[in-house]
This record gives sequence, structure tokens and C-alpha cells, in this order.
Amino acid sequence: MTAQLLIASIIGGIMGIVSHIKKRGRLEKPRMTKRFIYLGFYEDFAVGTIAAIMLVLSSEPQSSFQLVLLSIIAGYSGEAVLRSFEFSTQQEQPEGPPTKNCPSHKPPLP
Repeated sequence: MTAQLLIASIIGGIMGIVSHIKKRGRLEKPRMTKRFIYLGFYEDFAVGTIAAIMLVLSSEPQSSFQLVLLSIIAGYSGEAVLRSFEFSTQQEQPEGPPTKNCPSHKPPLP
């Protein structure tokens, strides 16, 4: 399992950099501005790596081909994969009682 995660992280990171180059047209280096630090291609490398690891952990590939394919897909579309994990966890959480600001909640009539 550790070897699978290592392979997934390397492939996911490389595909994250490829995605960065496709989006921006070049490889942007990290830089500092007055308000924040822009990580450049390191950001997409990290997102691709994390997305590939999360997808491999959640799907448990049975073959090397599945591992490489999942890592490529997750690394290239890293942000979308992470958003889908966030969306699926939000759907699994039980809903509480309606609140005042909820449109389905209507106040009692006087």
C-alpha cells in the first residue's frame, strides 16, 4: 500500500504540473506579493499529489494499470477531484432542524 501511495503521489504531482502548464501556458515560479505568497507550480503539484493519494485510498486499485490511470486522472484534474470529495462528505452529513434563515422554514402566523 505504501508503494502504491508513493507511485500515486509522484504521478499525481507530475500531472498537476502538466495541468498548471496547460492552464497558464508556462511554468510560473513562486513569488511574493504585498498581500500573499503565490506558490506557482508548487501549488498545482501539491493539489495533484493530494488528489491522487485520496483517489487511490478511496478506490483501492487492484492492478498497476488502474493505479497509474487513477493517478493520472486525479493529478490532471486535481481541484475537481478534491471538490468532489468535499461534496460527497457534505451529502453524507445528516441535516439538522431548519433554522430561521432557511427558506423552507416559515414563521408562525400571528
